[in-house]
Amino acid sequence: MFTSAFSFTRLRAQFIKEVLSVLRDPRSRMVVFVPPILQLLVFAFAATLEVRNIDIAVYNQDTGRWSHELIQRLENADFITHLHRIDNRQQLHTLIDQGEVIAALSIPVDFSRTIAAGDSGIAQVLVDGRRSNSGQITVGYLSTIAADVGATVAPEAQIPIPVVTRHWFNPNLIYRWFIVPGLSGILALFSALLITSLSIARERELGTFDQLLVSPTSTPEIIISKSLPALAIGTLLGLFMISAGVFLFGIPFTGSFVLLLVCLVLFILSVVGIGLMISAVSMTQQQAILGAFAIGVPAVLMSGFATPVENMPLFLQWLAQAIPLTHFLIIVEGSFLKAMPPADIFASLWPLALIASVTLTMATVFVRGRLQ
Repeated sequence: MFTSAFSFTRLRAQFIKEVLSVLRDPRSRMVVFVPPILQLLVFAFAATLEVRNIDIAVYNQDTGRWSHELIQRLENADFITHLHRIDNRQQLHTLIDQGEVIAALSIPVDFSRTIAAGDSGIAQVLVDGRRSNSGQITVGYLSTIAADVGATVAPEAQIPIPVVTRHWFNPNLIYRWFIVPGLSGILALFSALLITSLSIARERELGTFDQLLVSPTSTPEIIISKSLPALAIGTLLGLFMISAGVFLFGIPFTGSFVLLLVCLVLFILSVVGIGLMISAVSMTQQQAILGAFAIGVPAVLMSGFATPVENMPLFLQWLAQAIPLTHFLIIVEGSFLKAMPPADIFASLWPLALIASVTLTMATVFVRGRLQ
């Protein structure tokens, strides 16, 4: 009897089986659905470069008006939890060494007298170098407070007009507006990667892979049936996270939803190809999960989510262009705040299409080799 190499009936049956395998398996449900939702809620508030709730030490050797004005403004600052007033320089160093304060301000004896004479008062700031990033941000905050005191000292002074910075698209610098769109891409990446990585490995671990080999199902049907559930679930999770950014976190969405949906599907397809390759070489589900994280974590670090790609060595910059998340982050962040025009979206869309075609082709070769 002649058996067709491709049957939509068999493909539908395989697709339903794969979806039920994910939904019925408690471990699969726990790995695929619970972490992305929890991570979205946690990282949206925890992953921030804003400095809050810090302690500052002040060693004030001056008894004049302007040192007290400066200290008063520090006490009223929102980002400072507690202001330690100390009496000697040794205590200042001790607080920094023990990590009790992130920075210390040393005000000299002639601080107010120098200002009263018409000169600029100078105060020393000591920063805990072990927390370099937070320390530099804290110095910026302290400099802003000192500049406000200076404006109070001589409001009529003929000072140069300062450069006024205007932040486009995110004028209030709400860090969540930047972090949540990127998180939607990262969490969709791990969801799709884990679903496809577990697909063939699950068959091997449960002992049903041999049955799949002797079944009339063709290789294209197996590959498509393993890809479609991850594509559907990954796309739905991505849309859920994008919707949470708009409706839960109140981030303005100014771009085209249709274009973003097309980009999301291509992004998930490219990740599905990577996941199938991992699943093809994994013998157990544990190996598949480890392989997914071994690929996913470096991909996130090199995608430009936390640090600009331009800051990396040239080799890593080229390698980052082969990571689908690099291009999708540009699209999703631009769609939320910038109303990115279609021409700019296409500039990042065609690399996604190219990566998807390459990864799916390689996945077909890997899976076909395992089926022979």
